[in-house]
Amino acid sequence: MKVFINKRIPEAGIEMLEEAGLEIILPEKENLSYDEWINYCKNTDTILNVGGDFKYDKNFFDACPNVKAIALYSVGFDHVDIREATQKNIPIGNTPDVLSRATSDVAFLLMQSVARRASYNFQKVKDDNWGGFDPLHALGQELYGKTLGIFGLGRIGYEMAEKSKNAFGMNIIYHNRRQNEEAEKELGATYVSFDELIKNSDVLSVHANFTPEHKELFSYSIFEQMKPDAIFINTARGGFHNQKDLYQALVNKKIWGAGLDVTNPEPMSADDPILGLSSVCILPHIGSATVEARNGMARLAAGNIIAFSKNEKMPYCANPDVYSDHLS
Repeated sequence: MKVFINKRIPEAGIEMLEEAGLEIILPEKENLSYDEWINYCKNTDTILNVGGDFKYDKNFFDACPNVKAIALYSVGFDHVDIREATQKNIPIGNTPDVLSRATSDVAFLLMQSVARRASYNFQKVKDDNWGGFDPLHALGQELYGKTLGIFGLGRIGYEMAEKSKNAFGMNIIYHNRRQNEEAEKELGATYVSFDELIKNSDVLSVHANFTPEHKELFSYSIFEQMKPDAIFINTARGGFHNQKDLYQALVNKKIWGAGLDVTNPEPMSADDPILGLSSVCILPHIGSATVEARNGMARLAAGNIIAFSKNEKMPYCANPDVYSDHLS
């Protein structure tokens, strides 16, 4: 069985695939054009996909009828038409949980960096622009006892909430499709409506799975309902927020600050005016960028491919319905 891997992954995953006797196909270069990518995919049985450069949509599946399974090197699968894949009996694997801590660490980092204007002050140091002591200049804010609102309290959101409660004694409110009993019991989290979440959060952190219904959910009309000293954090997907609206909300003091590990668009322009604001911190999508998380992702993705090659269910499958009429 042939496995096409479109970009390099840690050796932990490669070794697993080789030990399983699978033939690995790696491109001669990593930045493939769409046509080059399709040509590789046409000639393989399975794909271990890294990144979201191209869409796995109906056009892809029609062009690549030999593809029988796809293992994503990610938790998110918004670049895959899950319904189309399921109709074609193609399992889509992903890598949940293994990067929950790493990604929540970045959300926690952004919250503190924004609260203390870390990016702005670091730039002052690099510019040799310390200036004299000014008791009122570019003050930050403390997080002790404030309210953290979580949009999407899954594993990553839980980790973020736990860190924030333990470090700063923050009160946790959240909005989910269903209530999280573990978070309510262990963290004292309170389930609230979306409107309550928006209006009552001192820090609002996005951790939900992205779906088309969420496209630019956080727009100007939402930001202007938030507290004027609120901080918006997004480490999930850039599509959750309208970045121009976010900039306007910050400039018009509808909210106080923003921390992003994902942007809209991504990558964003280096001359985006939001980068000039003192209460903003933006990172280049590094949520899972630790040795531990990336090795874990490689193992899970490889494990999904290996299970498929043995005619077994993928351990981590985004469309388990594909197995309903097949494996028991």
